[in-house]
Amino acid sequence: MTAQQLKNSILQMAVQGKLVPQDSADEPASVLLERISAEKEQLIKEGKIKKEKNPSRIFRGADNLPYEQVGKNEPVCIADEVPFEIPETWEWVRLGSVFQHNTGKALNATNRSGEKKSYITTSNLYWDRFELDKLKEMFFTEPEIEKCTATKGDLLVCEGGDIGRAAIWPYDYDICIQNHIHRLRAYAPVCTQYFYYLFYLYKHVGWIGGKGIGIQGLSSNAIHALLFPFPPLKEQERIVYAIKQIKPYTDKYTEVASTLDALNTNFPNQLKKSIFQMAVQGKLVPQDPTDEPASVLLEHIRAEKEQLIRQGKIKRDKHESVIFRRDNSHYEKLDGIERCIDDEIPFEIPDSWEWERWGNISKSIQYGYNAPAKESGRIKMVRISDIQNNSVLWDTVPYCDIEECDIESYLLQANDILFARTGGTVGKSYLVQEVPEEAIYAGYLIRTRYSKWLCPQYLKYFMESELYWRQLRDGTIATAQPNCNGKTLGKMLLPIPPLSEQYRIVEKINSIFSKCNSI
Repeated sequence: MTAQQLKNSILQMAVQGKLVPQDSADEPASVLLERISAEKEQLIKEGKIKKEKNPSRIFRGADNLPYEQVGKNEPVCIADEVPFEIPETWEWVRLGSVFQHNTGKALNATNRSGEKKSYITTSNLYWDRFELDKLKEMFFTEPEIEKCTATKGDLLVCEGGDIGRAAIWPYDYDICIQNHIHRLRAYAPVCTQYFYYLFYLYKHVGWIGGKGIGIQGLSSNAIHALLFPFPPLKEQERIVYAIKQIKPYTDKYTEVASTLDALNTNFPNQLKKSIFQMAVQGKLVPQDPTDEPASVLLEHIRAEKEQLIRQGKIKRDKHESVIFRRDNSHYEKLDGIERCIDDEIPFEIPDSWEWERWGNISKSIQYGYNAPAKESGRIKMVRISDIQNNSVLWDTVPYCDIEECDIESYLLQANDILFARTGGTVGKSYLVQEVPEEAIYAGYLIRTRYSKWLCPQYLKYFMESELYWRQLRDGTIATAQPNCNGKTLGKMLLPIPPLSEQYRIVEKINSIFSKCNSI
């Protein structure tokens, strides 16, 4: 049960007469309604209010069903309007039978007659409170002041904005109101706080301002006709007291529920980040002394790249570097110049691991092909928008026109890694698992290919780590459309474990995620 559902449940019990016991000594609600009716008649005689043309009277018929007589019309059964049973000492009543209601003054910047006064709008009125630090002012005449002023104890309800939102004016001074606020003032003493709780319940269960059968707007006619369960006055007071006694517990429940919601929302992502970070620091699986060290692996990669260069399949990197350790420090040799890079090394890694640049482990870092998308053709073109939740919906990937001589250069293969280089998704990566039909990749993507001496999924998991994202942020060009180029990707430092350990890391991460998903 959510915190809101708990509050709704308590209020639902309250308005059904199930929260506090009934007391046979209480004056029944019918007598209170007679007193309210007499008070209205007196106000009419004094000329303070106008006589209602078609007053409503709700009563129980001989069949124990609720009936309503409006004006001089014949009584009509309203059982279909009544949502639940209430105690015998209670009555169903229209709001207009208990409360005099007015709306405030409409804004009129050209009318400057009367007195300039502060007034509240729906933006000042919140549930059970008011925000009064940004009050507006306009001119009110004497008749408008009388009609559009709230006094202490008045129940104010939003007609516009968040329809039905309500609060009781608690201050010893009066305040003017604008036309999208209803002022409800009881004809005779009632427990106004009880009616506040009714509005809160009606709003949060969708009976006011909700979709479907709820009242969509809250005009004067609509608020006048709202049907409410009406307890004896003493029971109204007991209900309010009980709700206030319960409130600290519901508030605590809300606080705990909010914390749990935040945990449920944030914990999976935080957990994944922590796992990826542990993985790239060598803390997720134990090292095995029998593993061939990463230094040998890097020699294999260099030899493989030399072979590809001799075969003319790739070009030699003009600025290829070598990272090595000496005197407990890390150095990089670039263009024949050695420099210490300890300030770039973010953490210690196991002795069998090595630091390397992404460009040095890649066979190629290549931008995609620029062409308009087409609905049909022979070659598909994967775009950034086609990559969702680490997968590609191949059925929706468009086609493109491409020269035959260019196809081979841009064709995707299994284990390619695609990297978004611009826009709101900059840095997002995708490990190509399969290519069901011939496909290339679009211009806003970068494709990286790398040595067979590396585990593809380990590289993908590195691209989910905080280390990767921190380097990406540092290298991203801050423009209206953030972008990151192949040079930035090539300069990225990543920790390289022995090949066997790379696979153990991937297996461990997959196992952890599988267990998390089953919880």
